Amino acid sequence: MESSLQNHFLIATPSLDGSYFGKTVTYICEHNDHGAMGIVINHKTELTLAQLLNLTEQETEVDTEHEDCLVMEGGPVSRDRGFILHTCQPGWSSSLELSSEIMVTTSKDILAVIGNDKGPDKAIVALGYAGWSAGQLEEELESNSWLTLKADTDLLFNVPVEQKWEKAIEKLGINIWQLSPQVGHA
Repeated sequence: MESSLQNHFLIATPSLDGSYFGKTVTYICEHNDHGAMGIVINHKTELTLAQLLNLTEQETEVDTEHEDCLVMEGGPVSRDRGFILHTCQPGWSSSLELSSEIMVTTSKDILAVIGNDKGPDKAIVALGYAGWSAGQLEEELESNSWLTLKADTDLLFNVPVEQKWEKAIEKLGINIWQLSPQVGHA
């Protein structure tokens, strides 16, 4: 593999409008010769964090600051599995450090603190993930379905969900109205 897109954002181009991935920003957790895995960070579910935690069997304490946080639809694969992208906080049983500032955790032990001040400083809770088989993401990149951007914690955690796609495109220095559904075709 020439270059991994781990710790990058995939930004959907207008060619994906009308599909599951229309106007999405996906954080790439893993990208290697076997394929890629990412979490869509700007598709909301109808669930709040408090509602999701009430559905689990975990003892949880959710404070008022976190209870209305929305749960993201992380992708079309394994929608019954939870993934938590968060600022670094070691100690969880199934965590993977993705950069010096970002981790992903899939273990249930983090649920006890994700809704209160004992959890990571910043977090995105998502159900499901996006997956690509070997070579599939590269083909989609060649057909101009995606733009790529090095991930940063500001866009990941601080930009409101409704603005992530537009802000990601702005970070690339592109005016959103200049994008055509036929990106890259003369």
